[in-house]
Amino acid sequence: MRGVFCTPTTKKPMLSHKAQYAFRALTLLVDKYQKGPILITAIADAKNIPIKFLERILLELKNAGVLESKKGKGGGYSLRDDPSTTSIAKVIRTVDGPIAMLPCVSLYFYAKCKNCDEMNCGLHDIMLSVRDATLQIVENKTLQDLVTGSEELKKIQKSTKKV
Repeated sequence: MRGVFCTPTTKKPMLSHKAQYAFRALTLLVDKYQKGPILITAIADAKNIPIKFLERILLELKNAGVLESKKGKGGGYSLRDDPSTTSIAKVIRTVDGPIAMLPCVSLYFYAKCKNCDEMNCGLHDIMLSVRDATLQIVENKTLQDLVTGSEELKKIQKSTKKV
């Protein structure tokens, strides 16, 4: 019996402001990779992120093994590993939780949807395909791609202005 649909239980933007702030901060840390720790105030100022919000985000990323921190003089935050080894998916899951749009198709945060028969749910089947397509991209893109991608975009924009 097709046509029985999952009912999402929460409203969530595709990528939260928190995740967007995390990626903004991470682009600075990618740029400064292996140049020593960066003060949280310097990150907040450079990327226009509220410092209290940034503190919580960076702590979550540190606890997930994405960042490391150093206390005291010369302290701050830095990437723990080479930026080409940390996937975008890891950051999204750390900061926002599930990547999937419905809990019944989530790999790491699975939960049965209320009033849903997954075997006969058209929405479940579609969202499973959406999840797989999204994961194909975010699991294979890294923090380095955040910076490389923006540099490539700038080059394209400069070349189109000349025309």
